[in-house]
Amino acid sequence: MTAQGSADPPSEELSRLAALHGVATSYSPSPDRTVAASATAVTLALAALGVDASTDELTRAALAARERELGERLLPPTVVQWSGATSSALEALPAGARLRIETEQGETRTSVEQLPPGVHRLTATAPDGRSAEAHLVVAPPRLPTPTARSYGLLVQLYSLLSRRSWGMGDLGDLAELTAWAGRALGAGFVQVNPLHAAVPGAPTDPSPYRPSSRRFPDPVHLRVENIPEHAHVEDRERLRALLGRAAELREAVLEKGALIDRDAVWELKREALELIREVELGPGRRAAYVDFLAEQGEALEDHATWYALAEVHGSDWSRWPAALQDPRSAETARARRELMDRVDFHSRLAWLTDAQLTDAQRAAREAGMPVGIVHDLAVGVHPGGADAWAQQEHFAAGMSVGAPPDAFNARGQDWGLPPWRPDRLAESGYAPYRRLLKALFRYAGALRIDHVMGLFRLWWVPQGHPPTQGTYVRYDAEAMLAILVLEASRAGAVVIGEDLGTVEPGVRETLRERGVLGTSVLWFERDWEGDGQPLPPEAWRADCLATATTHDLPPTAARLTGEHVELRDRLGLLTRPLEEERAEAANDTGEWLGLLARLGLLHGTGGAHGESEEEAEIQAVHRFLLRTPSRMIGVWLPDTVGDRRPQNLPGTWDQYPNWRLPIADAEGRPVTLEDLAGSPRLHALIDVLRTVRPG
Repeated sequence: MTAQGSADPPSEELSRLAALHGVATSYSPSPDRTVAASATAVTLALAALGVDASTDELTRAALAARERELGERLLPPTVVQWSGATSSALEALPAGARLRIETEQGETRTSVEQLPPGVHRLTATAPDGRSAEAHLVVAPPRLPTPTARSYGLLVQLYSLLSRRSWGMGDLGDLAELTAWAGRALGAGFVQVNPLHAAVPGAPTDPSPYRPSSRRFPDPVHLRVENIPEHAHVEDRERLRALLGRAAELREAVLEKGALIDRDAVWELKREALELIREVELGPGRRAAYVDFLAEQGEALEDHATWYALAEVHGSDWSRWPAALQDPRSAETARARRELMDRVDFHSRLAWLTDAQLTDAQRAAREAGMPVGIVHDLAVGVHPGGADAWAQQEHFAAGMSVGAPPDAFNARGQDWGLPPWRPDRLAESGYAPYRRLLKALFRYAGALRIDHVMGLFRLWWVPQGHPPTQGTYVRYDAEAMLAILVLEASRAGAVVIGEDLGTVEPGVRETLRERGVLGTSVLWFERDWEGDGQPLPPEAWRADCLATATTHDLPPTAARLTGEHVELRDRLGLLTRPLEEERAEAANDTGEWLGLLARLGLLHGTGGAHGESEEEAEIQAVHRFLLRTPSRMIGVWLPDTVGDRRPQNLPGTWDQYPNWRLPIADAEGRPVTLEDLAGSPRLHALIDVLRTVRPG
């Protein structure tokens, strides 16, 4: 009997078992190269799926059990049927099998013909008496493609301060931005960073991509003064003192070069929100709150309970008393009752934040935006946070999501996010995924899905092992996409997939078939299968959001000048000599500028607004984006004022102030929302984009 745990490739039996559970035994970092996964990685991934393959004997037993289970199974736990098509799972049923469908709408059917979209309960009975139950997902075949081209602004909300915000951008600023951009600029959308609830405690992880919960938003984004009960707080002196301290935080960022301090902002807002909560809700407001509680149900109760418990026991539930680590235990129920006042407080915050998010989207649509606010869905959640506690049966214990080694990162990546178990998702009819999407689409005109390839497969890294010792685990992409299309179509929303980097063959085509737009960033769009030169505009895909940069990349001004290379050199991040990096960056930029010049897009300097050469080049970049057939054009808001600092510099932690920088001009001076509205440089760039005014 041999232990399955070495760095050697998996045995034939282990490979067969892995394949039956969607665990990969190899991966291809490039089309001409295949790398075998280690037996250790495969064995640990199977263990996280509840399959013991730690020895040859156990592997053989698990393989026989899985083959027997699949051979006898009438239906998979979740069946997908695209409207107008026939489900392969239903076609595979024995001849004469009887069907019984209980629809979401409460009807009972005996045929899948003309079923309404939704997630229904299906029972199939074979002629030999065997029966099986499954979740039946009926979804439209694809999302409708946006008919009119539009351009929009991309912004990290915390970085956009107004003269009214409390040291970081908030939902009042977002509503103001969308109203102005829609009415005055003709923008069709505003895309923001994830606004998911953060893990509490100082210092808070500033990254919006490692939240406590993706289901509920973060109340740190609330505009306190816009809460109706704010006007009726009795302790006005204390409230004025908080406003004064908030003004000091704001001025420190805008006038004194301070970084955005999320923790300090939250401390002030939390104190103000405690005061506001003392104001009794009017009958109408009370009824709206009660409706919200009923609609959100157990998910909100769990979320608020976690935050109440975190106030007592800390923000990592794995370190709580053992009984409280189970959200369904009697001790947790008792603690919830004892902390009911705090549970209500955190439930109230979720309601207030949801309302202001809804108000911001309403402001966008009333301003004429065909899309409105594009919200961002992070890949996963913090392992110690609220979602991981409340939904722990759906997460793979002992695993983290990351990326395999590639040409850009030889060590691979570990993002510290626990993955969902594909088997548990399927068994539940994808309930947590459905509830997550439904919650986000309450206030989203569109949803950007970070690392959209995760709907197909994720790189699982076992805890205690380097990312090189991970392996891919596959998800039922058809079911994941069907749920996405179903919920987005119900909301009338657009979906944008972030599909940058290495993408498995066929993924982009499948997404496009279902109406999910891709993401194209100018500097990466080259003829990689040909001469490697910049891709001419007519060769770009139409079904995408096209941009010049993103939050993880240098602003356009920094890339044009090569300042991004100098920054990485100062921080010790270069892996080659500085001169080599400078030469490569200059050559890359030069090739793009050469193409812009040949296309006649570089209009020179000294125009109506007296633009500098740099401004003229940034305008040319956006003229180029307009030449592409891309349906959506995104403008990085810091690019409109010449900001040179990336919001996030991958590969850094304390060396660089990731996620804490306000939008600034070319000289590094912070720029407020009010300053943006009057910026000649911004308006000159927007004039370039007027040709795609919505409609």
